[in-house]
Amino acid sequence: MTAKERARREAVRLRAAELFAAGIGAPEVARQLRVSPKSACQWRRDWAAGGPAALASSGPGGQRCRLGPALREKLAAMLEQGPAAHGWDEGQVWTGARVAALIGRKFHIAYSVSGATRLLHRLGFTPQMPARRAAERDEAAVTAWKEDTWPEVKGPGRRPAAGSASRTRPAGSSGRPPGALPQAPPGGAPRGRRGRTPVVTVSGRRSGRISLAGLIALRSGSRTRLGYRIRVHHGHRGERRSLSEADYMRLVDGAHQLLRAPVVLLWDRLGTHVSKRMRQLVAARSWLTVFLLPAYAPELNPVEGVWAHCRHRLANLTAGTVDRLETLVRNRLKSLQYRPATLDGFMAETGLQLDPPLP
Repeated sequence: MTAKERARREAVRLRAAELFAAGIGAPEVARQLRVSPKSACQWRRDWAAGGPAALASSGPGGQRCRLGPALREKLAAMLEQGPAAHGWDEGQVWTGARVAALIGRKFHIAYSVSGATRLLHRLGFTPQMPARRAAERDEAAVTAWKEDTWPEVKGPGRRPAAGSASRTRPAGSSGRPPGALPQAPPGGAPRGRRGRTPVVTVSGRRSGRISLAGLIALRSGSRTRLGYRIRVHHGHRGERRSLSEADYMRLVDGAHQLLRAPVVLLWDRLGTHVSKRMRQLVAARSWLTVFLLPAYAPELNPVEGVWAHCRHRLANLTAGTVDRLETLVRNRLKSLQYRPATLDGFMAETGLQLDPPLP
């Protein structure tokens, strides 16, 4: 219980003492203060024995924290350094057992795992799902790319608009798309009668796979656009299973025809993107300038938000064939093409800001 809650309850008890002094019985006090008759009777007995002082707050209950304020601040600073700084090289997260061991090691005070967990909550540490990043990621290279390469990529841009990648959180002054209607999340846990496992019918044969490529196109004075290309692999002998350099370039050519302007292309270091054949295709297009994202930095790619959004909207949907899955994916991507505010949200999630246009 917080200090504010204790003060509020104390005020109720002191008000009860005033009513008792005015000759009002416990049942009427319980009705006026909206408390249980049992509590009002107990307060009446305490008031009769010790007066209003008997109903005053005695402070927080439970055992006092064995770490003083100075030691708690020191412990919080140690936790901010991370587990690796204190000898835990594997699993870079704090747990109750690790914190209890750290307290015993540094302050020579024994804490149980549950006690350490409560102390963590008191210090402002709550359960969190850790974000996973590749061990090969070079943070210095990512920072240098943001500071040096990104200003060259964006150039004179367009005025950034509020956007959101969620239809259930429309953007206005709080950064959500205007006019979006709340919508229940698609999919979710399947339901069925107790004792009867839901059964879905799918093909027993290998049904193939789908490869996707997409891009988000931004141009000053125009709405944000989404382009995509799909290749379906049915499992036939000799059939290509992934998108080729020509497929990616057709997607870029389509964006060029749509925007009717030179294109500055920003994409990741996929092998097809940096192959010799792709370099030849890029060199043959004078209107195309290509920049590569730093390695292992998917959070800088707004198209990753598109794929995450599609996976969420396809939750618990079972397609009997790969062609049916292709239809479902096309429908989801098509709906995104008519939601530029959501596409702006995918761009905003990268943290890469576009400068407003020059006057």
